[in-house]
Amino acid sequence: MEGTMRTPIIAGNWKLNKTISEAVALTTALKALVADDTGVEIIVAPPFTALAAVSDTIADSNICLAAQDVYSEDSGAFTGEVSAPMLKDAGCDYAIIGHSERRQYFGETNDSVNQKTKAALAHDLKPIICVGEQLEEREANQTEAVIESHVTGGIAGLSAADLLSCVIAYEPVWAIGTGETATPVQAQAVHNFIRGLLTKAHSAEIASQICIQYGGSVKPENAAELIAQPDVDGALVGGASLEAESFAQIVRNVQ
Repeated sequence: MEGTMRTPIIAGNWKLNKTISEAVALTTALKALVADDTGVEIIVAPPFTALAAVSDTIADSNICLAAQDVYSEDSGAFTGEVSAPMLKDAGCDYAIIGHSERRQYFGETNDSVNQKTKAALAHDLKPIICVGEQLEEREANQTEAVIESHVTGGIAGLSAADLLSCVIAYEPVWAIGTGETATPVQAQAVHNFIRGLLTKAHSAEIASQICIQYGGSVKPENAAELIAQPDVDGALVGGASLEAESFAQIVRNVQ
């Protein structure tokens, strides 16, 4: 159902960057630059420490707030974790779940992604579920197998209504922070495969409504060509989201 119109979602994942004052300065500048960009959903994902301050800064603007992770339990003896109710209280609309760096460095699994997704949904946080293959997996022709395990594991047990609140972000891990980018043709092939998995899980009608973002060295120069693909519905931006002008230019180019 390639003709279905989905509002592009451009999200900036700041990762382990920006103090509170730096985060406020960045979002203040960004807010002014994208004030007139209404055809795109714009999201910023600062570190936990800056969420509340950024939430205040973007109040009454067209920018939404995301957390970079969420824990699967609402409360308890889980030192260092942050729960969905806490994130909602800080002003979050979205939570990034299962980012490749969480999988690579912090032991995230398909099962934990699924638990976190359900916890987020239970508190009206929209999950951005990240999926993607490593370079060696792509070279071994395992891309589809890896993507299938990530997608089906991440959305297991979700109702159609749950799924409609989710965003899928395809991140070829070999393209994150490397300067390498999947070609538009490569990205479209995987996004189309993901939409097929969502169709199998529920229906073509449901799958056609779900935004599938691309993430992996997205820059102002390549954003428009990537998002021109029929199944690429936005971008999860890393390094280019750390400067207001480059992130705003991506938003403009996508429009």
